[in-house]
Amino acid sequence: MPKTYLPFVPSQGSTPGTFDDDDDDHHKTPRPTKMPRSTPTPTVTPTRRPTRTPRPTSTPTSTRTPPPTPTATGTPASTPTATGTPSPTAQPTGSQRIAIDPITRIEGHLRIEVQIEDGRVTDAWSSGTSFRGMELVLKGRDPRDAWAFTQRICGVCTTVHAIASVRAVENALDITVPDNARIMRNLLEGAQYLQDHVIHFYHLHALDWVDVVSALAANPAATSALAQSISTWPNSSADYFASVQTKLKTFVDSGQLGIFANAYWGHPAYKLPPEGNLLAVAHYLEALDWQREVIKMHAILGGKNPHPQTYLVGGMATPVDPASTAAINPSRITQLKTMAAQGLDFVSRVYLPDLQLIASLYPEWAGLGASMGNYLSFGDFPLDNSGDPAALYLQRGVVMGNNLNAPPQPLDHTLIKEYVTRSWYSYTGGDGVALHPYQGETNPNYTGPQSDYDFLATDGKYSWLKAPRYSDAPMEVGPLARVAVAYAAGHPRIRQLVDAVLAKLSLPRAALFSTLGRVAARGIETLAIAEQLGGWIGQLEANMNSGNLAIHNKTRWDPATWPADALGWGTTEAPRGALGHWVQIKNGKIENYQAVVATVWNGSPRDAHDQRGPWEQSLIGTPVADPTRPVEILRTVHSFDPCMACAVHVVDATGTEVTRIQVVP
Repeated sequence: MPKTYLPFVPSQGSTPGTFDDDDDDHHKTPRPTKMPRSTPTPTVTPTRRPTRTPRPTSTPTSTRTPPPTPTATGTPASTPTATGTPSPTAQPTGSQRIAIDPITRIEGHLRIEVQIEDGRVTDAWSSGTSFRGMELVLKGRDPRDAWAFTQRICGVCTTVHAIASVRAVENALDITVPDNARIMRNLLEGAQYLQDHVIHFYHLHALDWVDVVSALAANPAATSALAQSISTWPNSSADYFASVQTKLKTFVDSGQLGIFANAYWGHPAYKLPPEGNLLAVAHYLEALDWQREVIKMHAILGGKNPHPQTYLVGGMATPVDPASTAAINPSRITQLKTMAAQGLDFVSRVYLPDLQLIASLYPEWAGLGASMGNYLSFGDFPLDNSGDPAALYLQRGVVMGNNLNAPPQPLDHTLIKEYVTRSWYSYTGGDGVALHPYQGETNPNYTGPQSDYDFLATDGKYSWLKAPRYSDAPMEVGPLARVAVAYAAGHPRIRQLVDAVLAKLSLPRAALFSTLGRVAARGIETLAIAEQLGGWIGQLEANMNSGNLAIHNKTRWDPATWPADALGWGTTEAPRGALGHWVQIKNGKIENYQAVVATVWNGSPRDAHDQRGPWEQSLIGTPVADPTRPVEILRTVHSFDPCMACAVHVVDATGTEVTRIQVVP
C-alpha cells in the first residue's frame, strides 16, 4: 500500500508524517453530482449617502442588475498580463455605503450592505432575500414523512435536514435506532463533510485568494518545485502544470473564461505568486473529478445524491446482508473502504497543504473577520446508541468570549429563541419577543422595497432570516465553532491538529478567531472526519460478519403506539454549522415544526437589542482597497460558507417567480 505524506502533523495510528491507504483503483469519472455554478460577479452599488426606501406591504420587484464588465479576464485579441504580488494602492478616504447583491459563489440569495469610512468597514447589514416556508408545508403531515420534505430545503449540504428530522421525531417518540443505522448515518454525513468542505475551499472560496489569470505567467518547473516542497501528491511534474497552463490560456485567449469568468483578477489584494496561482488552479480542476468519486458513498448507502432516500424514522432502509447483491455486502464494503481512503488521501496531500500555502501568504487575515466570540455546537457523529452527548465524536457545547481555557458550557436547547424584530415576519405576541422553536411561528410579513432601490431601510425590517439567539446572545456556528468547542473540551485529535497548523503558520491561538482561522478550522475538521471513515466502515463490516444485520427499530412505527401529544428535537452539525429541528406531534400529525439552520444563526439580522448577527459583526474593520471590487468583504462572508437554500421562492410585484427551488412533495 502506498505511503502518503502529511507535511505538518502525523496521522492517527501510523508512523509520524505518514499514513497508509488502500490502493486506489478508481479511474473512471462519471458526470459530477455536484458542480459549482458559474455565477456573475456581484453588482456593487456605491453612493455617498445611504438612501432609505419606504417599507410597503407587498413583495418587491427583483432588483438584480447585470454584472459589471469583468476585470482582466482577457479578450480574443489579447492575453491578460499576469502578475505576482500586486503593488499596493492608495488607502481610500471618505465615507461610502455599498451594496453587494447578489453575493455569488454561495447557495441561494444574499445581499450585504456595508458602510465604509476611510477604507474600512464601520457597519454592515446582512439580508436574506428569499422566503423560506417549509414549516408551513409540513403542518398536518405524517411526521414519518417529514424528513423527505425537509431534505429538499437544501441540495448542497444534502442529507443534513433528513437526519435532523428523523432524529427529532425519534426523540419525540423515544426511539433508539440500531447500531448499523447509526453507523450508516455517520458515514453519509462524514462523506458529505469531505465533499462539501473541499468544494467550498476550491470552487467557492479559493478564488477570493487566488488570481487565476496570474497563473499564465507562472513557470511550470517552479510550480512543480513548489508543489513537491509541500506534498508528495503525484500530479506535480512540470509537464503536468504546463498542460494546465495551456488549458487555462486557451480559455483566456478565447475571451471565454467559463468557470473562471467575472472575477476581480489583478486586484491589489491578491498576494499569491504566479506559481501558487497555477498550483491552485490545477487542484481546482482535480477537485472537480475527486468530489464526484468520493460522494459515491451516498449512492451506495443512500441510493443517490443529492437527497439520499434511505432514511427512516427508527433507522435506515439500506439492507445489510453478506449473501445479497442488493444490500451492503463484502463487495460494497470494499468499495466504501476504497472511497474513504481516496478521500483521506486527497484531503491530506492536496487540500491541507494548499490551505497552508495560501494561509501563509495572507497572515494579516488572522487578525480580521472575528465575530462576537460566542460559539455553539450541537455536536455530532454518535459513537454509540446511548444518546449521551458525551458519546459524540465532535462534542456538544457552548464557548463564550473566545474562552478556550475552560471546558465548554453544557448546551441547553431551551435557551434557544428567535427574534423577528428586524425580519420580514411577525409574531402574534409582538415583534419584540423571542420564541423558542417549540412555540415558533412562521408568519411572513414583508415590508421591504416595492421597486428598484439603492439600499434597504436597515433601521427597520430588512431580511427574510430570523435572528436566533442563545441565552439572548448571538452565536457563531460552523467549523470554527465545532473546533472551538472540541478544543475547549480537550478533544485529543482536534487539539493536536489545531496546535500543529498554528505552529506551522507561526500564529498564536487567538488567530483561530478570524477569517483565516475559520478557513483553517474547516480543513482541520475535514481531516479529522476523513480519518474516522475507515474505522466506521470497519464497524459496519464487523457487525455484518457477526450476523448483526438489524437496520430498523419498528417498535414505534405504528401511530397507534404513539402518545396523543409529543414534543421532540433533533440536531446535526451540517457542514455549515448547527442545525436543529423541533416538532410537535398531535394525534399522529405534525402540529408545529420549526427548523433553525446554520445560515440563520450566522446570517441573522439585528435583534430586539440591536445586536448584529455574526456575518455583520465579522465585517467590522475589514479593509476595502477598492469599493467597486470588494474582494475583501467576500473573503470574510465566504469564510462562513453561506447557504441560503432554505429559501423556497421569491416573487416580483406581479407574482412572477424570479428564483425557485422546487419542493418535491
